[in-house]
Amino acid sequence: MHMQPEIPNVGAPDPELKTSPILDNDEEETLDSELEADVCYFNAVAFPIGQYVRSGSEILHCVERGVWVRQGEIEV
Repeated sequence: MHMQPEIPNVGAPDPELKTSPILDNDEEETLDSELEADVCYFNAVAFPIGQYVRSGSEILHCVERGVWVRQGEIEV
């Protein structure tokens, strides 16, 4: 049986806390360079580049420049 690494469930973004931009795959190249970072934030928690998280039913991937990119949805 193939074991998948556990993806942290971060819940919904809290507008009061720092969360990096969440983009769709086709939006990835439209970000201002001044927003670049070496981590992604979700509700004021820093995640390293390459980290996947789950927000509700969405899977988000932290990519270069410190932005989240939607990777699709999962059944919850």
